[in-house]
Amino acid sequence: MISRCFIAGAGEYSGLYAPGDGDYVIAADGGYSELIKRGITPDIVVGDFDSLGSIPDHPNVIRSPQDKDDTDMMLAVKYGLAHGCQTFIIDGGLGGRIDHTYANMQTLTYIANNKARGYLLGRDMSITTTKNSAIHFSSSAKGRVSVFCISGIADGVTLTGLKYQLEEASLTGDYPLGVSNEFIGEPVMISVRRGMLMVMWTGGFEVINDSRGKIC
Repeated sequence: MISRCFIAGAGEYSGLYAPGDGDYVIAADGGYSELIKRGITPDIVVGDFDSLGSIPDHPNVIRSPQDKDDTDMMLAVKYGLAHGCQTFIIDGGLGGRIDHTYANMQTLTYIANNKARGYLLGRDMSITTTKNSAIHFSSSAKGRVSVFCISGIADGVTLTGLKYQLEEASLTGDYPLGVSNEFIGEPVMISVRRGMLMVMWTGGFEVINDSRGKIC
C-alpha cells in the first residue's frame, strides 16, 4: 500500500517539495526529465510520451496510447489511488497551457471525490481541494489565500484565522466571494460542511497542517 505519492508532470516545476524515502514517486510523461535533472529516480513512469519524445530507459514504464480519455496526470493519480494512496503531491502540474492546468485542477476534484487529498504545487501559488471536510494551515503561512466553490453550492463554509472570516456561509460556483483573503500569522482552518472547495494559496506544501498533508 502507498501512503503518499509524489507526481512530477510536464508543466512548470516549482521544486517546493523534495520527495522523501517514504514517498512513492511517479513521473507523468515529461515530468521524467525534470526528475532526472534533479537526481530523483521515479519508481514508475506513465504516459504516452508525446511530451518526453521517447520512451524512457526505466525498468517500470506504463505506456498508454495517445488517443485516450485520461490525461497522463490522471493515469498517474489512478495508479496511486489503486494502490491505496491517500495524499498526492503534484509538481509540474501548473503553468504552460491553461487547458492542461485546468485539467489538473479537475484532477484534484477527482482525488477528493475518491476520499484522498491532492496538492498542486506552483511557483507562485499552490492549490488543493477539500470535500465535506476541513484543511488547516500553520501560523507560518504568509501571503494570500483564495477559496472557491467548484460547482453548485458549498454549504457551511467557515474560515478562521484569516483577515476576512466566515462562519457557516454558502458559496456558489458563479460568485467569487472567497478570492484574495490574507494570512495574518494565526493557525487557519478552512472547512465546508457540504460541498467542494478549491483553495489556492501563496507558499508551498510545508504550511499545510492537516492530518493527511502534514510532513512529520
